[in-house]
Amino acid sequence: MSSRTHGTPTNAPGRGERTARTGRIGSLAARIEARTPAHRDRAVDGLRALALLAVPTGHWLLGGFTLSADGAIHNASPLSAFGGFAPVSWILQMLGIFFLVGGCSSVLSYGKRTGSSRAWLKGRIARLGRPVLGVTAVWALLLPLLHLGFGVPGDTLRTASTLVVQPLWFVGVYTVVTALTPLCVRAAERAGVWAAAPLLGTVAVVDLLRYGPYADSMPSWLSVLNILPGWLFAYQLGVSWGLGRVTRRHAWGLLVGGAVLFAVLLLVFGYPASMVGVPGEARTNSHPPSLLVLALAAAQSGAAVLLRDRLGRLLRRPALWAPVVVVNLSAMTILCWHQTAMLAAAIPASYAGELPGLTTAPDTIGWIVARLAWMPLFAGLLVLVGRYARGFESPWARTGTARRAVAGLLAAGFAVFALGLA
Repeated sequence: MSSRTHGTPTNAPGRGERTARTGRIGSLAARIEARTPAHRDRAVDGLRALALLAVPTGHWLLGGFTLSADGAIHNASPLSAFGGFAPVSWILQMLGIFFLVGGCSSVLSYGKRTGSSRAWLKGRIARLGRPVLGVTAVWALLLPLLHLGFGVPGDTLRTASTLVVQPLWFVGVYTVVTALTPLCVRAAERAGVWAAAPLLGTVAVVDLLRYGPYADSMPSWLSVLNILPGWLFAYQLGVSWGLGRVTRRHAWGLLVGGAVLFAVLLLVFGYPASMVGVPGEARTNSHPPSLLVLALAAAQSGAAVLLRDRLGRLLRRPALWAPVVVVNLSAMTILCWHQTAMLAAAIPASYAGELPGLTTAPDTIGWIVARLAWMPLFAGLLVLVGRYARGFESPWARTGTARRAVAGLLAAGFAVFALGLA
C-alpha cells in the first residue's frame, strides 16, 4: 500500500503534463485548421513541405566532416565510401518537386495579382531575397568573431562558409525562373504540358556534346548552358499543372517515361548514380543539372500529379495539416539556416576531437548510425535558430536605407570569402 501511495503522486504530474501538452498541440492544430481558407490546395502545400524537409535531411545525412591535425573541419561525404548509398539521393533529391509546386503556386498567384507583373515579381523577389541577405550578413559578422574571439581555424571557417552558401544557389536560380513566369504562362497556354519538352531537349543536346564522342573538343563552360533549362523544366511543368493542362494521362507519361529514361541513362550511358556531387568524382549530376536530374524530376512530377487528390484528402486531418503549414511558413528559414544548425554542433565538437558521426570520416556503417543519432540535435538547433532568424522573412518595415546598405555590404563580403575570391 505504501508503494502505491508514494507512486501515484510521482507519476501523476508526468501524465498531467503530457495531457496538457497534447491539449496545446491539438488546440494549435484546430486554430490552424480554422484559419485555412477552403480553397487552399493542401496537396501542393504538402508536396512543398516534403521537398523542403528533404533539403536539410539530405545535407545532414549525405554530408560529413573530417578533422585535420590542427583541429579544422573539412567537408566529406559518405558517398565516397559507399557507392551503394546513392539510391538514397534519388529519394532525397526533391528539387524537381519543389520547382513543380513552385510553378503551380506562382501561376495561381500571378493570375490573382491586382497590380502589374513588375509589382508582382518585385514582391516575390523580396520574399526570397530578405532571408538570403540576413543569413549572409550574420555570417559576415560571425566569421571574425569566431576566428579572433574563439580561435576557430581559418579552414573551418571556409568549410562553414561553403556549406552556408551551398543551398543559396537554389534561391538565385529560383528567382530567375520566377521572373520568367509570364513567359511560362504563355507557353503553357499554347502548348500545355508539351511546353517543357524543348527544355528537356536542350539539356539532352548539351549532355550529348559534353559527354559524347566529341567531349574532348568541347569548351569547359558548355555545362553552364544546362542551368536554366535544367531547373526551368519542372517549373514549366508546374505552370502547366496550375493552368489545368496536365491530365492524368500526361502524369502517367511523365512517371513512366521519366523512370525509363532514368534507367537507360544509368545502365546504358553510364551517368553517375548519385544525384548529388561526390568528392573526387569527375562528373556530377546536379551542378549543373544533367539529363538524369530531369528524368527524375519528370517521374517525380508525374507521381505528384497522380497523388494530388489522395494527398489532399489525407491533409484534411488537422493533426497532419498543422505541421505542413508550419514548415511552409518557415520555408526560407529552413533553406537558409539548416547548414548553420549542423555547424552549430560540429564547430564546438571539433574542440573535443573526433566524435563518431560528427567529426570522424564518413567511411563506416558506424558513422551512418551515429549520424542518424545526431540528426535530432541538428533539427532542434534549427528550431532554436529559426526562432530568431525567421524575422528575416518578414518585411523589413523598420529597417532604414542605411541598415539595408550595411547588410548588403556584409553579405557581399561574406560571398567573396565563401566563394574563395578573397
